[in-house]
Amino acid sequence: MSEPTYGAAVEEAREQFGVPGASWAVIVGDHIAHVEVSGVQTAGEAALVTSTTRFQACSISKPVATLAMLRLVDRGMLDLDADINDKLRSWRLPRNNDWQPVVTLRQLASHSAGLTTSGFPGYLRTDDLPTTVQILRGMHPANTVGVRVDTVPGTQFRYSGGGTLAIQLLLEDVTGTPFPALMRELVLDPIGMADSDYTQPPRSDLHGALASGHGVTGDVVTGGWRVHPEMATAGLWTTPSDLCRYVLAVRAAYAGVPGGLISRRLAREMLTPQMLSPETDPIGGLDAMGLGPCLSTSGPARFGHSGANEGFRCHLLAYRDIGAGAVVMTNSDLGTYVVQRAFAAIAQAHEWPDCPIGVDDRELPAESTLAEFAGRYRLRAGFELAIATAGYDLQVTFAGQPPIAFAFTGTNGDRAPMFASVTTNTTLRVEGGTLTFTQNGRNVACERL
Repeated sequence: MSEPTYGAAVEEAREQFGVPGASWAVIVGDHIAHVEVSGVQTAGEAALVTSTTRFQACSISKPVATLAMLRLVDRGMLDLDADINDKLRSWRLPRNNDWQPVVTLRQLASHSAGLTTSGFPGYLRTDDLPTTVQILRGMHPANTVGVRVDTVPGTQFRYSGGGTLAIQLLLEDVTGTPFPALMRELVLDPIGMADSDYTQPPRSDLHGALASGHGVTGDVVTGGWRVHPEMATAGLWTTPSDLCRYVLAVRAAYAGVPGGLISRRLAREMLTPQMLSPETDPIGGLDAMGLGPCLSTSGPARFGHSGANEGFRCHLLAYRDIGAGAVVMTNSDLGTYVVQRAFAAIAQAHEWPDCPIGVDDRELPAESTLAEFAGRYRLRAGFELAIATAGYDLQVTFAGQPPIAFAFTGTNGDRAPMFASVTTNTTLRVEGGTLTFTQNGRNVACERL
């Protein structure tokens, strides 16, 4: 095989979409064969991305954290199919009236436990940070509602960062060890992830090694990055090389290599589909959940996970039975477009078998479209809201409430732009000059004032 040529494709995509920095690592056989970088850590500054520059792993934090949980299952300290309330001490999954839901680690790890809170927006570096229990209860200073069960456990897939946070607390309750130290002991140190840490906020002496996040307008995220006390859910700072070490450790355990991080039996459960996902990831065709990683159910077996925090986009994808895989990390909300093109180029250069890679074009609302949103509206008699634009997002002020940020999420089949609240289950769209408010499955056409 000739020397891979995907570096030029990544650089071209990075320049095209205005992504300040990117870093990627590629697995060939049983080792990390290629490690490359491009761009800068922070837009407008001189510090270049290096192979040890740390990016937020975002939701890729979840499968890495779940590997630690499986190590405790292997040791007999936890049971995949027991009620988590049997082991939780500092918080318990709450009752729903006279019904006490029974939820298991298997359900939490496969996002089938029926728990609420899909994701967490993070906190400014100047904010007071809540404890894990305060987040789970939805208590001040938490910026999300409490985590509870509102869907019958085990019946369907429903992505829940709140469920992974419950795993984080359970691991701390069972071991008596703070989560970052526990992750270092159980996963990071044993597999050589030396440039990785779950500590939130990150230690000050590491700040020079951290990439800054950037929004779709290219501006640096306030403070450089968001802080995520929901460590197991979104709090890992790491590098593509270190995440490739995670991939190699999982593959080794699955193959039954002596000294594997978990038993072969448990590794095979980990990479066995537990629940089908209603959506298929365009990078690798992942359409099911294992115990932590997302899985493919067609073609050669693959596992992986995507990640999206404010200012960061990344993806991990690997084959289960052959030595092929990669991790791509970026420091921009537009990094998705670079990640897709990087994987397409890597898959082609290394002749990955039967691996679908979707590539999207940039889809942002025009200024004229955004201008249609600005103004005041009547939701119903006596209840109004005001909308102001903020870059490609919206700031929406409902009567009697502080402003709520609504992020651009794409367009529907009729190319109408859609926006979703980062804190409530609410969306907005403008179509044919009409603003539609959607919440809890109900659509309301709002009257412009």
